[in-house]
Amino acid sequence: MKTVAIAGSTGSIGTQTLEVLAADPDRFRVIALTAGSSWEAVAQQASLVRPDTVILDDGANAERLRAAVPKGTTVAVGENALREAVAEADVTINGIVGFAGLPATLACLGSGKRLGLANKESLIAAGPVVQRARRTVGAELVPVDSEHAAIHQCLRSNDVAERVMRLQITASGGPFRGMTKAELMEVTVAGALAHPTWAMGPKITVDSSTLMNKGLEVIEAVELFGAPAGQHGYGLGFDDIDVVVHPQSIVHSMATFSDGSTIAQLSNPDMRGPIGYALAFPDRLDHPFGGMDWTEPLTLTFEPPDREAFPCLDLAFAAGRIGGTAPAWLSASNEVAVEAFLDGRIRWSEISAIVAEVLTFHDGGTGETLEDVLDGDHHARRLATEAVLQRS
Repeated sequence: MKTVAIAGSTGSIGTQTLEVLAADPDRFRVIALTAGSSWEAVAQQASLVRPDTVILDDGANAERLRAAVPKGTTVAVGENALREAVAEADVTINGIVGFAGLPATLACLGSGKRLGLANKESLIAAGPVVQRARRTVGAELVPVDSEHAAIHQCLRSNDVAERVMRLQITASGGPFRGMTKAELMEVTVAGALAHPTWAMGPKITVDSSTLMNKGLEVIEAVELFGAPAGQHGYGLGFDDIDVVVHPQSIVHSMATFSDGSTIAQLSNPDMRGPIGYALAFPDRLDHPFGGMDWTEPLTLTFEPPDREAFPCLDLAFAAGRIGGTAPAWLSASNEVAVEAFLDGRIRWSEISAIVAEVLTFHDGGTGETLEDVLDGDHHARRLATEAVLQRS
């Protein structure tokens, strides 16, 4: 039986991971749940799965949680406890939102275990640091983002890394697809959160509406699949990746090979599919999460993104090409801007403006050490916070 730790268990990815595990109780056992401050929600989860440990980031409610968890479940607080928990599990699903997911990523890989990574920001912001951790003996990173899980599956069909020529990352286009730049000046928080095909947390849903999520996924794809051929990569860079708008969200991504063949992964939009893929890899689950009904008519359409109306996409490409700590600055400033938008302090259109403004001050940091990354993240957040205040 495979043991599992869920980092960010009360969020969208965490709750769906528990649904996947519940469908196969004889194959997996949850040994650790982690949450921020949502002690009541994680207590309910603990009562169902009876983990060895529950960990809170915020210790203010630790005593309440201790009184609520089942007998035999230990309650711990803080980053050190999180590191210990993920080091013991066979697989960790990291569903923590934003840069806060970095400690779980590094702890899992550094312990030589498998990481199911839904937290793209930790890989994007701290690429060189995470890559070193990936080289730990036994460490294995299986992406949980639907697009990267799709690419991972497409590339399994090919034994010669040099034959992979391009990747196509699909995007639904979000709730504002087809709107002009002028129309986008008036969009609301409710509109940004009304995603047409996916049910996700608020931050990633807003990122989808701006196409920042797709830009971040391009950087993530280079980190995951861009190493030189023969070094667990395919030698792919930013010029080898296309973003394709696909409103039906059925084709989750594609890979094109040297003979012109393109292989795609298709399924209905259901995050439990890629979560299950990461848990079971190299095997597969018996439960068809996202399974297609091929007896029904189906139309699939594809179109290029509107880069003028959605400038976040090109901002991400630019930060990725700069490299070093620029992706960390991109991710951090975007987190601050999205939070301000959700709080009603700035307009949707100002998210990209704030990110662009912050990136103009990038100091050329290399991001080779964790200290570099943390410093870059802190600096970018300070600048983004100032930019928000100027607009509030």
